[in-house]
Amino acid sequence: MTTGAYEKDYPRPQFVREHWLNLNGAWDFRFDDDNVGEQENWPEKFAGTHTITVPFTYETQASGIGIEEFHPQVWYGKSVHIPKEAEGKRVILHFQAVDYIAKVWINGRMAGSHHGGYAAFGFDITPYLVFGADNQITVKVEDSDDCTQPRGKQRWTKDSFECFYVQTTGIWQTVWLEFVEAQRLDAVKITPDIDRSTVRFDYRISGVEKPGDLRLEAIVTLKGKPVKRVALAADRPNLSVEVDLVHEANGPWKKCLWSPQHPNLYDVEFVLYAEDQVVDRVFSYFGMRKISIENGQVLLNNAPFYQRLILDQGYWTDSHLTPPSEEAIIADIDRMLEMGYNGVRKHMKIEDARFLYWCDVKGLLVWSEMAATFEFHDRAIEAFTKEWLEIVDQQYNHPSIITWVPFNESWGIPSILRDVRQQKFTEGIYHLTKAVDPYRPVITNDGWEHTVSDILTLHDYVETGDGFLRRYKDSKDAIVNRETTCNHWKYALAEGYGYRGQPIIISEFGGIAFRSDKGWGYGRQVLTEAEFLERFEGLTRAIKSLDYICGYCYTQLADVQQEINGLLTEDRKPKIPPAQIKEINLA
Repeated sequence: MTTGAYEKDYPRPQFVREHWLNLNGAWDFRFDDDNVGEQENWPEKFAGTHTITVPFTYETQASGIGIEEFHPQVWYGKSVHIPKEAEGKRVILHFQAVDYIAKVWINGRMAGSHHGGYAAFGFDITPYLVFGADNQITVKVEDSDDCTQPRGKQRWTKDSFECFYVQTTGIWQTVWLEFVEAQRLDAVKITPDIDRSTVRFDYRISGVEKPGDLRLEAIVTLKGKPVKRVALAADRPNLSVEVDLVHEANGPWKKCLWSPQHPNLYDVEFVLYAEDQVVDRVFSYFGMRKISIENGQVLLNNAPFYQRLILDQGYWTDSHLTPPSEEAIIADIDRMLEMGYNGVRKHMKIEDARFLYWCDVKGLLVWSEMAATFEFHDRAIEAFTKEWLEIVDQQYNHPSIITWVPFNESWGIPSILRDVRQQKFTEGIYHLTKAVDPYRPVITNDGWEHTVSDILTLHDYVETGDGFLRRYKDSKDAIVNRETTCNHWKYALAEGYGYRGQPIIISEFGGIAFRSDKGWGYGRQVLTEAEFLERFEGLTRAIKSLDYICGYCYTQLADVQQEINGLLTEDRKPKIPPAQIKEINLA
């Protein structure tokens, strides 16, 4: 089952247009360790020394290079033919993700730059193109080991250590061209309201200043059946319209909700008219779903919902952070569902939009988590805030995303327990996130030392179920009132903050590794499958036995490089039969 406008490998499946060109594949590539490329005018006369397969970074085997050593400056070049028939249109060059600073030239002329390794961005390159000819795209990427830039699990040392892995440098998601009109729809923010059976579309439109009668129409369908059609005059760059989805003609489609059990999606087609001529057509979709908090519980569509999450870092053996294919994305999601999980915590990675699309389609809940900085500094505040807001904006429409997680385990805010400045930073991010999206919970500092947070999450790698119960069965009040630590070394809340009745979730536990696996893991390693299952079942049952805990997240889906505590190996082979994991999760 897919949405109506689904196209395999389309990089932005929630905002689909017909005319696009995938630029993945062979590019010219060159290291620039001495940073001489701009001085020597490489943007105008670039000559590569390697061929790289985009979107895989040079550190990966999939790129065709496979050099893991860090290089601070790298260059890409590609010649692209722009057809004569495209003249008169605007041509947008999109990058789904480039780590970290990207500078882009077209035919030797600067088209734009972007800071941030996880957010998508694009430039209108029309003024620099020659139509009906080959055009040179040149990209310089600057990366560093600076811990004030959001880097997630990427190492900042020469060698990998503990749970920090080979760095990701350069283009690591799809590069593509889009052919559009000057008058076009730039974005739509889609907000469902299941209590009123409405959906609101907030539009951003380009070209409104041009003369002419612009009209924007939205056509909503469900499973191929018409639901509602609404139009309005597009006389301003920013417009909003609320659509009532209840109509007698809709019959059984009066209110069709999205949930893991029934991931119903409405298709919507947006059509922009100028003087009654179609100038833009965009296909999207949405889910009618609500996340709320009441009486210490997380509610999905107004009913308590127990979350069975698995932590997933989204790394692959030969391609690292980049999914090797769309089929690999689907396989990971299917495996999580097969093991009885109803959600995933995407840890320290902003995931490919196609992953979120398939979570929307298949009904897998998502916690979206920002990649951490590891040093508190004004530069970190600026870089983090800018990119986080870009990401929340880009991911807002996905019904599968039910929680925002900007910080994890005090990474980048190491003194938050008592440091008022670091506490205020997390408060600021919380309130900025709520200003953009007041409808989803925000977990300000996942794991411990929470400030303002909608859910109180705790991390604990205690090794047995009995040990967990000794620590938590009769200790809720002591933990939330800061009379004791939650895991024998960290307080649940930072100083100056009190418990406000939030839901409590154990958002990291387990991390069980086999002794036969060589690498890093949490605690004592197990020898046999039976020993693993005994420990896994004991911990899971202990958590589920406590009424005040309303969900959990097991660490983790798959091994990642030297971290070997996955339920799957790095190449996605199960260590334990998935059916046995599912049986324990659903017991």
